[in-house]
Amino acid sequence: MASRGADDVSGAAARAAVVALRRQVAVLSGVDARERRSRAAFLAALDRLERPLDQYADTTHVTASAIVVSSAGVLLHRHKRLGVWLQPGGHIDPGETVAQAACREVAEETGLVATHTTDPPRIVHVDVHPGGRGHTHLDVRYLLSAPPDPPRPPPGESQDVAWFDLSEAIALADAGLRGFLVRRSRSITCLVKPGPAEFVRHVDGQGLRAT
Repeated sequence: MASRGADDVSGAAARAAVVALRRQVAVLSGVDARERRSRAAFLAALDRLERPLDQYADTTHVTASAIVVSSAGVLLHRHKRLGVWLQPGGHIDPGETVAQAACREVAEETGLVATHTTDPPRIVHVDVHPGGRGHTHLDVRYLLSAPPDPPRPPPGESQDVAWFDLSEAIALADAGLRGFLVRRSRSITCLVKPGPAEFVRHVDGQGLRAT
């Protein structure tokens, strides 16, 4: 009976998390046509999937990413298998929230400690794309800040991790991230000047806001 009760609590928490996730994604305006298509596909998948946060429940599942900024610029890493420059991100571990997964992935892939720029954390971008092995990733992105320290990716992770100024990041970034960087470029042109606290003041539910 205790085990069933724990399962019921866990299941209720997961359902609540999915409801909250859907609510945040539904209000995204979409920075470009790709994100608007992704938002529609994301919401349709949430309606279909029984356990969308579980990477083992279905080949289509939610992943979490972090668009990390600091006074050093935008943090990108080159994916070992795909060879493209991306924001840190990955699957959601059992027992953690999507927002927690985004923070963990930054630490695991870059060696840096990043924090959310809003409380509670808010999704700023969404992208649906192939994830390899026939999987489809419903990727939600959060805006995080980190100290402008040199990345120190651990062994086994891609060693190509660096801070880039905005123009470099736009030129290098995968198409699924580039639209966000371009659309918000007016607000982050001076990335190399303000520190992370400046970005906190510029954040709303749709990403960065011009002053």
